[in-house]
Amino acid sequence: MVSRLTYPFVLIALLVAIAGQAMAANDLIVEPDRTRLYEGEVLTLTVKGTTKIDINLGNLFDFDMSSLPKPDIEKVEDDFRILARNQQYSIRTVNNEMSGEITWTYQLAPRTTGKLTIPALRFREAESDPITINVIGGAPPDQKADASRDSFIELSADKDEVYVQEQLVLTIRLFFSGNLIRGELSEPEHPHAIVESLGKQNEYTRYRDGVRYRVVERRYAIFPQREGQLSLQPIRFEGQARNSEGQLKFLRDNATLFDVPVRGIPAGFSGDTWLPARNLELTESGLPENQTLKAGQNLTRTLNLQADGLPSETLPPFPDEMPDGIRAYPEKPERTTTAGSEGLASQLTQTTALVPVQPGQLVLPEIRIPWWDTESDTEKVAVIPARTLTIDAIPGQIETLPSSSAQVPDASPADREGGEEKAPATGQDSGFWPLATLLLLGVWLATLAAWWLSKRRSRPKPETENPRSIREKALFKDLCEAARAGSPKTTELLVSWMTARHPEQTFRSMMDVNRFLEDKELAAEVEHLQQRLFGTPEQQASAPWDGDRLVTTLIRIRGAAHSNTTEERLPPLYPDSLRTGSS
Repeated sequence: MVSRLTYPFVLIALLVAIAGQAMAANDLIVEPDRTRLYEGEVLTLTVKGTTKIDINLGNLFDFDMSSLPKPDIEKVEDDFRILARNQQYSIRTVNNEMSGEITWTYQLAPRTTGKLTIPALRFREAESDPITINVIGGAPPDQKADASRDSFIELSADKDEVYVQEQLVLTIRLFFSGNLIRGELSEPEHPHAIVESLGKQNEYTRYRDGVRYRVVERRYAIFPQREGQLSLQPIRFEGQARNSEGQLKFLRDNATLFDVPVRGIPAGFSGDTWLPARNLELTESGLPENQTLKAGQNLTRTLNLQADGLPSETLPPFPDEMPDGIRAYPEKPERTTTAGSEGLASQLTQTTALVPVQPGQLVLPEIRIPWWDTESDTEKVAVIPARTLTIDAIPGQIETLPSSSAQVPDASPADREGGEEKAPATGQDSGFWPLATLLLLGVWLATLAAWWLSKRRSRPKPETENPRSIREKALFKDLCEAARAGSPKTTELLVSWMTARHPEQTFRSMMDVNRFLEDKELAAEVEHLQQRLFGTPEQQASAPWDGDRLVTTLIRIRGAAHSNTTEERLPPLYPDSLRTGSS
């Protein structure tokens, strides 16, 4: 029975006695996996300490993990960052003496480049020798150097210089060996640049100097917003991978793209909106081939603007100028942006219903959009030429109405011969008109008396506000708030308010509002608002928004409309009852 209990106690004592007070240090070994590495790589440092073990049952139940001996590894933190640490224990017998060996494994990341030193480490009474580590900055000079690396990053750009707001395509490739357990790859960023991801990442395999690497490739479209130098932050990677032998390794690297010069807008560019693109096309559809149609015939015109190398938000809106003989009802423009391997491709589509209302020759104005071809480095202009439409009148339509429908036709030439005019008939009818006049006068006096009596008996009732007036006031309040804040909903609310204010008219867009009001100040303020909302950053900065000016203009227009409405609602010269009685 005693022999059965002896062996478990002996085995436990062998493990616990490592932390006992009777340990005596004999040796300390410090070994890095390499003494030369590139910036961003991870160094594996192995530290081994050996101690003699004095077994006694007094320390059997005093086992404490925190009291286990450790080397003073904190000394390396001046030049290295400790990413991870691990420790293992083993026991062996040499010449009937028990000894314990402790192995610590550290993953170290260099804080800088150059010659770094792992200082002498102490474990109990043992001390190691200092070790010099050479950290090389940048990427390997050739592919042969890649063979010794567990992971590295390659950066490339499609251009070595760009214009402001021009697209720069950045390609990031991460090479790594082994099975990646986890990894974090940073994205490009810059405070004065817009960065768009170009779809999902690609994964494939590449060989470098006979070494097989797995590659993760990502692409980004970068649009610098200021001229000067574009200096991106370093792209960093940190991860863990397991090699073919099952060992876990820390992977770490970083790379920096070269500084990209950013040029300003050329002085000779003639457009209002700066459009640096690889390609730009302007097309239209929906107009009849013979360009002849009838008055009142509805047709749909579609304008399409496509650009390579620009987001759709930068494309300018189409002009809305139309001749007076055509009514235009534009729909909300559609903007789409598609990401591809070569960058962004954008599209702006504007659909407008056109209704000609006046016969004759009508000219749709020319549309010109200047843009800058980044491949040929020259200005180009996308043009839709002016279109002349022939509008035929509807058969049977009266184009010109007479000034008065109650005009008496001129006398015939036969009636005018000899300068004589026919005299009105006389006879028995001569006594009819005096009697009819007296009769009508009596009826009129009786009606006037009845109206006067009814007004005395009636009491004035308070005038109630109709629902249309309430809606008009609410819309005008919302319109003023949106105008003062410079909201994109301002034009939409303005069209709704004009519809409520003038229900007899049809308002579908700002073009209808401007045509009806003919107010140059309002048109200028609305154009200023649209420039602030949809213009370039330079245009927005040069024209700060002052909403009070637009609100003042709206109040003036509403006051003028109110005065006109009041004048139209003045009471008639004769009351309704009197006019009814006279009829």
